[in-house]
Amino acid sequence: MKVASLFSGGKDSAFAAYVTIQHGWEVPYFVSVLSESDSSYMFHVPNVHLTSLQAEAAGAKYVEVKTKGEKEKELDDLKRALSKLEIDGVISGAVASEYQRTRIERICDELGIKSFAPLWHKDPRMLVRDMIEAQFDIRIVGAFAEGFDSSWLGKKLDMAAYEDLCRLNDRYGVSVSGEGGEYESLVLDCPMFGKRLEIVESQKEWKRSSGTLRIIDAKLVEK
Repeated sequence: MKVASLFSGGKDSAFAAYVTIQHGWEVPYFVSVLSESDSSYMFHVPNVHLTSLQAEAAGAKYVEVKTKGEKEKELDDLKRALSKLEIDGVISGAVASEYQRTRIERICDELGIKSFAPLWHKDPRMLVRDMIEAQFDIRIVGAFAEGFDSSWLGKKLDMAAYEDLCRLNDRYGVSVSGEGGEYESLVLDCPMFGKRLEIVESQKEWKRSSGTLRIIDAKLVEK
């Protein structure tokens, strides 16, 4: 199977691509949607501009899809990009979002290709543990739920952070995997990367009870 990865730069899309490669499938394309809207219905926004570096690190061809981020219309932009690729299917990091999964499936049906969501309905705690155990270097770059503070921005998602997320889950109902949009992530390194991403300059932007870590400059470095 030759499939394209819908790649946001976050942990779920990266882990979905990694799992797919582990199963022996070819993932020659990383397809990233760059939305002009901060409130895109479908696509990850924080630091998505770094996906070109991550694709290079993984040795994949980078496909950039620009969209205004208008509801449903952004799907047409993605469909046009996928229609130009010679692929058997598309993989996504969807875990629990029916909105995301069903719309990707619809696009694939219309194009006559398959849609795969290898993380679909995985237990959130087990999923995050699997990522950590697979040596994924994941950083928190957005926090949007009760219980988080600015100290989370830039924090590495290791076992200590995982335990903290479990406590937030117990107290506030925060999804450990962030599937409800409670936090956003960025993968700096993982086994499928030949080089790792290094943050050169960043800026925390925190207002009241939520915020993001904006990556101003980053580069690829040898492991």
